[in-house]
Amino acid sequence: MIGRSIYIGFDPREGTAFSIAKYTAEKYLTQAIPIRGLVLHKLIDAGLYTRPMEIRKSAVDAPIMWDVISEHPMSTEHANARFFVPLLAKTGWALFTDGDVMFRSNVARVFDGLDPSKAVVCVHHDHRPEATKKMDGQVQSKYVRKNWSSVMFFNCDHPANKRLTLEILNGVPGRDLHRFCWLEDDEIGELDPAWNYLVGHSPPWIDPKLVHFTEGVPDMPGYENVPYADEWRDAMHDWAEGG
Repeated sequence: MIGRSIYIGFDPREGTAFSIAKYTAEKYLTQAIPIRGLVLHKLIDAGLYTRPMEIRKSAVDAPIMWDVISEHPMSTEHANARFFVPLLAKTGWALFTDGDVMFRSNVARVFDGLDPSKAVVCVHHDHRPEATKKMDGQVQSKYVRKNWSSVMFFNCDHPANKRLTLEILNGVPGRDLHRFCWLEDDEIGELDPAWNYLVGHSPPWIDPKLVHFTEGVPDMPGYENVPYADEWRDAMHDWAEGG
């Protein structure tokens, strides 16, 4: 079997959300696919991530992480770190997901059906949020192909991903990475929208296999009653009780 791995974005401010994402992924898996946290400080310590970053105060005095190259804030520590996954996984298919997701199905089946001719496979959202703020007061950024990169399968052996060098990873604005600047359009495969259901934005007729609380997880003020919040809290209870 071609190598498979899963990387979930970790941010210390969202530790519970990360735990629920990992717990629910493991709950449904029918194959022994390793699940790892994508941790920014480990990339920095390894000398891979060298993008200059500053901590600044926002208009409401809440600290924000500022990506100097992008001249823009980062809402999470894995905002740009996600694109280092092919370097970490090295071979096979590697799934990256944001830390604010909840699995509701067996993602191993998706690995089984991936098209090897594609470099990246993701949901092709047409996501144009009107709000300017999201979780914990963070800026709601707008860019081309928004949220395409929040759940994506990397074909680490595809020659196109060899273009994703450290020079590119550490030298171009984040918005260019999120629009897959190193790929041609026909190198980006399309994933079933059920595998990146954006709460409050995806069509209601979709039965989600992965719920993405893109604006805030249910333990954040103001997001307690969003769709699938009760299910997320049930998963949190099960996780806290040891599964």
